[in-house]
Order: sequence, then structure tokens, then C-alpha cells
Amino acid sequence: MTQDLSAVPWPLRTARLTIRPATSDDVDATWAFRRLPEVAEWVTRRFDERDEYAEVFLDPDRLASTLVVERDGEVVGDLMLRVEDAWAQAEVAEQAQGSQAELGWTLDPAHAGQGLATEAVAELVRVCFEDLGLRRVVALCFADNTASWRLMERVGMRRETHTVKESLHRSGRWLDGLGYALLAEEWRAGR
Repeated sequence: MTQDLSAVPWPLRTARLTIRPATSDDVDATWAFRRLPEVAEWVTRRFDERDEYAEVFLDPDRLASTLVVERDGEVVGDLMLRVEDAWAQAEVAEQAQGSQAELGWTLDPAHAGQGLATEAVAELVRVCFEDLGLRRVVALCFADNTASWRLMERVGMRRETHTVKESLHRSGRWLDGLGYALLAEEWRAGR
């Protein structure tokens, strides 16, 4: 099983998009949309200052799991692809190493409503199952983030969990959370 993202033939091209590993040159392009209130509403961490954002964006572990999405040479979004171990009992833990991935995404709202996020995430799922040989992908969101969970469903993921008021939002409200997943065999059967 390949887990090394450098084994993927970057950049990837879809009908309208190019997907490639993020570099330090992508700080300003991603900051331009990640700082917007409608984006910051749902992401894990909101940044008020560009320098603070750049420091986190450039952290080697974060940068290694971040991809950028371009349309006609313009950065229109970013993706997270974090290969991880599945839970396993001790005797078989080695077989679960690097067998699944957590996915995440952010799209510049100026490019919303055109199917670009669906196109990018569908390609990311393909990479996970075909190029990396993973057995499962997962994604999480606040239940109130309708656009995100609908995207998960559009790419074939199924809802596995609905937690009740277990996710603390920066507004101070406890919100429901949703967890979606897709197995490689489900993805293949749906193609």
C-alpha cells in the first residue's frame, strides 16, 4: 500500500481544475479566502492576522497534508489529505497503519455554486483509492455546515455518525457533528 503523497503524479488535472501540493507561495492566495467570515465560520481555526495564518500554513506537517485547487492558474480552494492509521487491536495494529485518510476542503466563495468543490473532492477520493491504495476515507463537519455534508453525499460518502451537541463552535454554542465515510469497495461499485 502506498502512503507517500510524493508517489502521486502531481499535478492532477480534472476537466476544469489542477490539484497540486501546496507550497509556501500559496500563503497569500489561500489567506485571501480563508480570512473571509463565511469561510472562517466553519474551519477549525480562524485567523485575524496574515502572519499568524502563514505560520500555521507553513508548519511542515500541515503543508505536507495540504493541496491547492487551481482553475485557470488561480487558486480557488484548498484540500486536506491526511493519511492515518485505522483503529485496530494490538495484534493486528500493523495491518491498520496508513490504511485510511481524513479529507477536508475549503473553497473560495467567489467560485461556489459551479461544482468545483465536488470536482476537486471527487478527484481527491479517486487519489485515495487508486493512487494511494487506501481502504477508507472519512470527513467530519458541523451539522449546520450544510454545504459540506451535501458535498460529502455528492461524492458518494455515507453518513456514519450524527453526534448531538458534542462540537464546541467558536460562537460558544455546542453544535451537532456529522461524520461521513466511504470504503474503497463502495467507491468502486458506484463508479
